Amino acid sequence: MQLKYTNKINKIRTFALSLVFIGILIMYIGIFFKTSVLLMTIFMIIGFLATMASAVVYFWIGMLSTKAVQVECPNCHKTTKVLGKVDACMYCKQPLTLDPSLEGKEFDEKYNNKKYQKQMEKQK
Repeated sequence: MQLKYTNKINKIRTFALSLVFIGILIMYIGIFFKTSVLLMTIFMIIGFLATMASAVVYFWIGMLSTKAVQVECPNCHKTTKVLGKVDACMYCKQPLTLDPSLEGKEFDEKYNNKKYQKQMEKQK
């Protein structure tokens, strides 16, 4: 069974989209508390904050996406963006790396972790 890798940019966009739906769901739940104005207001504010948080996350990932390195995927030959040392193709989920020392090694997202990178430098 092969592991399914996903692109970091797509993961964050999916998180932001889920924040929108969660915020709307929380606001919808608030409608059931019409009798208690305070409780309904609290649900509406929390839902609104979740929706606004998604806008912040979308803005953040948009800014991050403009700085990402664009590479051509060797598998599907489409241009994709890579964040960090290792990432996956946005289209075909092919594991990609920008670090020549990681070529040929098993794909693992821990290579992007700063703590792991420091450990590897100490071992060398």
